[in-house]
Formats: sequence, C-alpha cells, structure tokens
Amino acid sequence: MNRLVLLAAGVAVLGAVLVLVLLVFGLPVNSSLALLVEGAFGDKFGWSRTAVKATPLLLASLGIVIAWRSAMYNIGGEGQLLVGATAGALAYKLVPLAPGLVLTPLVLIASAIAGSLFAAFAGWLHVRRGVQVVISTILLNFVAIQGISYAASGPLRESTGALPVSDRLPESVMLTRFDAQTDFHTGTLLAILLAGALFVYLFRTAHGFNLRLVGENPQAADAARIDGGRIRIQAMALSGALCGLAGGVEYAGVVGQISSGFSQNWGFLAIPAALIGGLHPLGVVASSGFVGALFAGSENLARLSAGGTTLIYVMQAMGVLGFVALQTLLKNRAVRGGL
Repeated sequence: MNRLVLLAAGVAVLGAVLVLVLLVFGLPVNSSLALLVEGAFGDKFGWSRTAVKATPLLLASLGIVIAWRSAMYNIGGEGQLLVGATAGALAYKLVPLAPGLVLTPLVLIASAIAGSLFAAFAGWLHVRRGVQVVISTILLNFVAIQGISYAASGPLRESTGALPVSDRLPESVMLTRFDAQTDFHTGTLLAILLAGALFVYLFRTAHGFNLRLVGENPQAADAARIDGGRIRIQAMALSGALCGLAGGVEYAGVVGQISSGFSQNWGFLAIPAALIGGLHPLGVVASSGFVGALFAGSENLARLSAGGTTLIYVMQAMGVLGFVALQTLLKNRAVRGGL
C-alpha cells in the first residue's frame, strides 16, 4: 500500500485522537488547541522548542525504520540512545582538552559507534543464536538504563563528586546554536539530512533494495541468494547507530551532561512515531515534527491541566492503536478490491 496514504491517514488519526483526548480530560477543545499551537509555533522560542524536541525523536525513529524494514523489530532504541549518550560523555572525559572542532564530532561519532555495537549484538543474537530480537532489545534497555546510572554516579561523575552527573560540556564543544536565546542547534539539520540520506539508501541503492526484500519477502531473498542474516545484522547496526547518535545529539546539543534521568523516553516514543510515519524516512520527518510540536505546545497546555505532557503520551498510545486499526482496514479493502 502507498505509504504516503498511510502517512496522511496517520496524521488524520492523530488529529482526531487529539481532539478526543482533550474531550475525555474535560478540556475546552478550541482554547486548548490554541495553546498547543501557540506553544509550538507562536514565536521563535516555540519553533525552537519544537525543533529541539523533534530532533532526537527523528533520529531514533529513523533507526526504528531501518531495523523494522528488515523485519528486525528493534524495541531497544531507548537503550541504544542511552548507551550513545554515555559513550559521548566518555569521549569528552578521555580527551577534554581537544578543540571543539575536533571534540564535538568525536562525541557524536562515539555515540553512533556505541549505539551501533549495542544493537548489532542483539542482531547477532537473533541471527546466530535464535534469540528473538524483540526480547533481547527490551532486556538490553534495562542494561543501558543501569549503565548510564552507574556511569553518572561512578567513573563519569563530575569532578567535585557532589552530584551523580557528569561534568558539563563547555559551550565550545556543544553543537552550534543559531540563536543565543534559544536551544535550536545544528543537530536538527543533521537529523533532516540523515533522513534524506536514509531515503536514498533504502529506495535508490541495491543494498537498500536487498534490505527491504529481506524484510518483506525473505523467501524471495533466499531464492536470490541474498545473505539475509548478514543484512539483518547490518540493519541493526545502522539502526543502533542512528539511535546512539540521537543520544549524542541530545547530549551535545541541549543537556550537556548525563545522569540517570537523561532521556525523556525518546527511544520508546520513536516506535509510535515511526509507525505513524509509515516506516518511511520522509514520513518520519513529518510524524516526529508533529509529536515534537505537541510536546512543545504542551508546556502551554499545562496551565490548564495538571496532566501536562501526560496528555501527549495518552494521545500517542490511542493514535497508534487507531492508526493500526485504520491500516488494517485499508489493507483488507485493498485485498478485497484486488480479488
């Protein structure tokens, strides 16, 4: 089925669910929507909040897309993101005196490599040892959560030892900001460029075609003598690299230090964002931007409701369920129409 149709359907479902959630929580729809729009796009600060919140979500969602397209259902984006952020902090710890032009790329590269290895291990377990990738990636999330907590309170603890956090990155190492008054940084542009690169890879290269074939029709891939196991491990490695980079960009772009509460669950939220985006790199740009705008706008909405961003989690859960139901309905109609 045309994935652009699915993307349009996903956005429509999200819009309808948003209104429904507001009604269920007893909030005035018109004024609540106005507050959401104002908080997300009302001024340069709103646009900045939207872009900054959408950036790690977009990168992690792209990671989910590449894995799921190869039928490797990576549920470990959160763990790979946390491992990536931890590796970025370790890179700064090891070479803190390097100039920013060197250290910033080093932090991001370390994040991507760590996430890649973490995910590739789950892929190897699946292909070589028959361990279901869903199970292994879920369990590895807990390893990463405990790992970043240990690192922040142990070997990467800030120099005074007063708090269980890492030393803050100096401004010279942080990703460049376009406006000193906002958090909008170059990581957003990097994420968009990678979405375009992933689109080209999946739909304009032979290896990308083989990856999609392995995911959609493994029997045909076997008949064509394509090494499905190798491609699945590679897909997981690339998926983990993107999720790990999401952690590195959040670390070097906004937060500047790691702690046990580093992530805002971007790795988990990437799964519904990827599904709503139709598992298409360009669709994910739209769905991640939409969700980022909802989080940015919810800061205004919190004035009316104690739920605040809780509404967004409820809306996403209901939106994904509605989207999956609509997707199934459209596919069934397409099948009946083809008979």
